[in-house]
Amino acid sequence: MSMAHSNDKQFSKGESISDKANFFLKGSSNFILGIALLFSIWWLCVFLVTLNPDYELFADFGLMPALNAIPSLWQDETIPLGIQNSGYRLGMGLLISILIGVPVGILMGRVSWFKKLFNVPFQFFRMVSPLSWEPIAVVVFLAWNDAIIFLIAIASVWPIIFATSAGLEKVDPNWFKVARNLGASPLQMLTRIILPAIAFDVITGIRLALGVAWIVLIPAEFLGVTSGFGFAVQDGRESMLYDNLMGLIVVIGAVGYVLDSICVVLINKFAWRKA
Repeated sequence: MSMAHSNDKQFSKGESISDKANFFLKGSSNFILGIALLFSIWWLCVFLVTLNPDYELFADFGLMPALNAIPSLWQDETIPLGIQNSGYRLGMGLLISILIGVPVGILMGRVSWFKKLFNVPFQFFRMVSPLSWEPIAVVVFLAWNDAIIFLIAIASVWPIIFATSAGLEKVDPNWFKVARNLGASPLQMLTRIILPAIAFDVITGIRLALGVAWIVLIPAEFLGVTSGFGFAVQDGRESMLYDNLMGLIVVIGAVGYVLDSICVVLINKFAWRKA
């Protein structure tokens, strides 16, 4: 009986490992096929356009010139400096939005009068294009770095606020009643009930905020700064180095994809629901 029980355990474990391997292989194959499809469409579009001799210049927008430009962009430190400087601005802006968005979202989810009072103003400001604040940011902040961080923060705070609020509203109110009856302090209520219960929604909101922030960051760096991916894209356009421009677009997309994937990993690792 003991040996049979042991064999059952080994079989179950082997089956679990096999399932994980199959899932990984399936995910990898989908990723490779997706990239292949994207590159094929890109190559085909440029090929069809450049069949017309009047549009031969568009050959520099092709797949191979872009991929060939990436090593030189790395060697001249355009990509490393872009990751460093744009990453700093993105990280600081997101940090500010998280420090503001999570507490405000908890207030909206727990305090009904706060939500009723501030829902309309928040929705109003959420619908204002973040880049509309650029002239104001330039006047208020002396340094362009600070202005860009402000634009990122004001763009990314809203998904965090509303995702946190929505997550908290889904929590069973009986959890709070039981905790109070057991003598839980406000700090224990926050750390033992609220934060674990809304972790999925908060990280999902951060994931959405990251996408918005990454989109806002590039055009925000077109003016006023001499570093970052946005500046590099602007420089490539003005220098008419279209292969470098397309290579930078590939890198920007790849970095954004990696950042989004990190958020997905965090959701699956720390949340009680899986993404």
